[in-house]
Amino acid sequence: MSDETTAREPSAAGGRFKKPVRVVIDGREIVAESGHPLLQVALDNGIEIPHYCYHPKLSIDGSCRMCQVKIEKAPKLAIACNTPVADGMVVDTTCDEVAFARKGVMELLLVNHPLDCPICDQAGECYLQDYSFGYGSQESRTSSPRRKGLKRHPIGERVVFDQERCILCRRCVRFTKEISQTDELRVFGIGDKSHIGTTSDRPLNNDYSINTADICPVGALLSRDFHHKRRVWFLQEHESVCPSCSNGCNVKLGIFKNEIQRMVPRRNDAVNDTWMCDHGRLNYHFAQDETRVRTPLVRDAAHAAPASGNGAGADVKYAASLDVALEAAAAKLRGAISAHGAGAIGVLGSPHLTNEDLFRLGQLVQALGTPNFDMIVPVGPADDFLIKPEKAANSTGARALGVAPGDGGKDAQAILDAAKSGELRVLLVCGSADAARVLGTDGAKDAVAKLDALIVVDATRSALTDAATVVLPGLVWAEKDGTFTNHAGRVQRIRRAMEPHAGLLPEGALFARLAALVARASAPGAYDAGATLREIAGAVPAFSGIEFDTLGSAGLPLQEPGAAGAAEAAAPAQA
Repeated sequence: MSDETTAREPSAAGGRFKKPVRVVIDGREIVAESGHPLLQVALDNGIEIPHYCYHPKLSIDGSCRMCQVKIEKAPKLAIACNTPVADGMVVDTTCDEVAFARKGVMELLLVNHPLDCPICDQAGECYLQDYSFGYGSQESRTSSPRRKGLKRHPIGERVVFDQERCILCRRCVRFTKEISQTDELRVFGIGDKSHIGTTSDRPLNNDYSINTADICPVGALLSRDFHHKRRVWFLQEHESVCPSCSNGCNVKLGIFKNEIQRMVPRRNDAVNDTWMCDHGRLNYHFAQDETRVRTPLVRDAAHAAPASGNGAGADVKYAASLDVALEAAAAKLRGAISAHGAGAIGVLGSPHLTNEDLFRLGQLVQALGTPNFDMIVPVGPADDFLIKPEKAANSTGARALGVAPGDGGKDAQAILDAAKSGELRVLLVCGSADAARVLGTDGAKDAVAKLDALIVVDATRSALTDAATVVLPGLVWAEKDGTFTNHAGRVQRIRRAMEPHAGLLPEGALFARLAALVARASAPGAYDAGATLREIAGAVPAFSGIEFDTLGSAGLPLQEPGAAGAAEAAAPAQA
């Protein structure tokens, strides 16, 4: 479920609040800003008031009545969600009168609710389940059968609806009206016949549809991707950033047995509020794909054994140790420099890499002395909400770190053209799937045929990894520590949530070792992403003052975000 109860700024009340007021809640004096909903003020100060229909990013509905409180001198109980704080207000959230009212609300909600917690995906995160322990009754006063409704109904391509569990809080209806602005969900019927639904010709298929499952306080709306997959209490949650576009939506990764089971949005008002798009949410399966690159490979048979299934012959890849593969790559690079000069080498970075990886890649490029350095940024559909056209998390960070051609150097498209023409002798590629899309099938074959060596550093397979002279396995974002810089210049942390296969290293470590081998220098020390970020902060003014310890959960803006953003105008080759 999305975060709702920490450091929240309600959208419902609107406007900016300036005047401080003093209120007393359960004997605690609190200073708040006039106009804030009483419920929000309480939650922001660690005072739990049960609620269902209220959400800080949606308009106030006031339908569930669960948040009733007693306000001194008021003639009756008031709902805290739709009561603005006022100076001198004295509030009691725990008195017998309040508890009795909440028990009444709970009794009505549970009259028709199915007793299916053991098979409900929401168990462990369900507001109704939680509040029933504090305010529910152990006995029912009715003997009538519970009302039947739709079960496991595909209300959209990515969302399942269980009508019997719905408590009509209308959060989902307000979401489609106010946030996605697609208006698929409505309340049909009146009285006890009321129910949530869609019209037959408008299923819930907008780009943000699974957010309705996040904000559903019970188990009525569920993600089909996570449906009956794993109990939430078995998941280890890790804060991270969505890698699918340059917005950098904040997420939580739910991990079980070293695999991602789900991604859900994490609150960051400066980036994604509490939302994320469906594509980004579901774009995690590649992290545990069995076809991933997990073994260093070389085409030179010396010191290597044939890779399983590759057969034998001079033109097959061989499994090698990482040390052997790194030395093979360094030898190809040194040989090209010796025979043809540094200009015979081209390097394509990737906006999918972290800032720390790219900083080490830049140092490798300096060691090589080649000016032919650029990246390919994949692009795709966008909207005016969260989905950005650049389909990579760190293109802005790459630009801020100087991933661009040097004096007289070739850009990404020119590098690929030079590879196909035979002008380049060695090509080092990161983000090989993006390069393969730009080259096309025939272009990839032409490029590989004309090169003396193709070196690929990547975590996932592509046409170029299959054809490479040397393949150095990389890691996906969920397997490493580091930072991404989003389109607005905000630097945000990613944290290792999955353990990589034994022996695999972050790309930054590979680049550092490769640079040392090219220069015939001593091997670098153990790679540390936090230490690398400190180096970046000392070397790149835009990153000044940015360290892991200062980033926290919300990230920090670059010191010169305009400079990083301006580089976007110099668009690289796009896939």
